[in-house]
Formats: sequence, structure tokens, C-alpha cells
Amino acid sequence: MATALANQLGLLKRTVGRAIRGKDDVIELSIVTLLARGHQLIEDVPGVGKTTLAQALARSFQCSFQRIQFTSDLLPSDVTGISVFNPASQSFEFKPGPIFANIVLADEINRTTPKTQSALLEAMNEAQVTVDNQTHRLPQPFLVLATQNPIEHHGTYPLPESQLDRFLMRIRMGYPSRESERDILRQHRGSDGLDSIEPIMDAAEVAGLQHAVEQVRVDDSLADYAIELAERTRRSEQLLLGVSPRGVLMLQRAAQARAFLDGRDFCLPDDFKKLAIPVFSHRLVLNTRYATTQKKSEQSDAILQDILESTRVPL
Repeated sequence: MATALANQLGLLKRTVGRAIRGKDDVIELSIVTLLARGHQLIEDVPGVGKTTLAQALARSFQCSFQRIQFTSDLLPSDVTGISVFNPASQSFEFKPGPIFANIVLADEINRTTPKTQSALLEAMNEAQVTVDNQTHRLPQPFLVLATQNPIEHHGTYPLPESQLDRFLMRIRMGYPSRESERDILRQHRGSDGLDSIEPIMDAAEVAGLQHAVEQVRVDDSLADYAIELAERTRRSEQLLLGVSPRGVLMLQRAAQARAFLDGRDFCLPDDFKKLAIPVFSHRLVLNTRYATTQKKSEQSDAILQDILESTRVPL
């Protein structure tokens, strides 16, 4: 990778890190998602910085940004837009909704109904929206950063499997360390950390980085490794639904992005192994016969960890 690109990505990580303290791994996964042309689901309890992470990433780019606050009364047209009759021209005109932006923050996505959640399916998979039989392309690059509270919390609707499968990865923020929380308190005695973030690249530069990621080499042995991991989830008695072919493709894209972020033009087995849980976990459906006292997401992670440990890694 050219030195200029390495410096630019390093600056991006440091910039987002000014708003999110002590979460370098989470920041790196978010950048990997962006480089891989994916979408990210950020899940955790309220107040740990999910929305702040999304806003910090959005402010780092000179591109369009929209925030959608998902509530139980939100309609699909509130997301995608609506056709309005113009008396002057005697025709219908399409008024774009907030989904028409480079970066969309879908805040608390699981607080809205499945009908409204489904308004994102076409946008996230095909980068377009169809309203009244008219298809409208979304701006590029296009990234959905969705936050959600744990499904065990009140007032939430579980995301359907088809929706979850559109997300490249699911991450959890987790509580900060004692030292990081002290830094947060010091930082918020004055101005907000978000106020200091300035754009460091524009949409065209982001698109250029995404194109460069696609050139990262993936050996056939690594592709076979990803397929083997997916097939083991499909054969597992603990699971009703394993990883889809889209999930395997997403893992490869994420591995290419991680290699690129690390300054390599080729993937290593570690790229696949480190990303398998955040990319695969939310795509699994558990068999209730093997249910434990763990949360569903934690149980999915544990099953994947066992599969990773028992699967031969290519040399």
C-alpha cells in the first residue's frame, strides 16, 4: 500500500478515536466495514457510545449524512421518500427520504416495526430504492450504520433473518475500561469530542479506497477455509440456520479490507479467523433444543468459537 494511503487510514483511526476512547478494535472493525462496502450493526445496552461511534465516523468524511430515529410509528415512506403531485407540472415528483445519503445512521433500528425495517432491504443490498415502480439509485459510497438495543430490552422488535443478513458484521461496544472512562469524563468537562472532528477525506477518496480493497489477493486455500467454516455452521445440530453464501462473500470482503488496512495486498488466514465471529454470528439461528442460559448472541459466538478452534487453518 502506498505510504499516503497508510497515513490517511491511520489518521482516520486516530480521528474517530478522539470521540470513542479505548475502543480501537471497534473503530478498526467499523473502518473495515466501510472499506468492504458493507453495512454495520452496532448492538449493546444504551449509553455505551453506539450513536457516538456512528456520528464520529460520519463526521470524518466530507459527504452527505442523515440520521433516522427509528420508532414504532415510523413508516416505510419516512425512510425511502414519497411521490408528491405537483399541480404546476401536473405530474408526480419524487421527494427523496433520508436514506438518500452517503452515510445513514439508523438509530435504534429494532424499535420500529418489521414493515418499516423491510424498507432498508433493497437499499442495503442493491444500493437503490423503488417507489411507485420507479427505481432511484442511492449515492455512492453508501453505508448504513445501525444501532440496536439488546432484544431482551422492552419495546424492541427482532430483526428478521433477511435484514440481519444484509449487515456485513455485528459488533458490540462493551463497557469502557476504568482508564478509558476516566478519559471520557475529562473530555466532557469541556467541549464534546465530536466537535473536534474535521473531515479528512471526501466521497471520491472513499470510493477509491474501496476499489483498491477489491484488488487485494485471496488465495484459493483461504476461500476453501471460509467455505469450510460456513458448511460447519450448516451441519451443526445446535443451529437451525447456518451461514448463507452471502455471509461467506462478506467474510472474504471483510478479510480483504482488513489486509488493506494492515498495509498488505494479500490476505492471511488470521484475517478470516479474526473476522469470522463478527461477520457470521448474527446470521445464525439457534436450535431451541440446545438453548442455554446465555443470551442468544453470546451462544452464537460460543458455537462459532468452537468451530474456529476445531477447523484446520491453511498454512
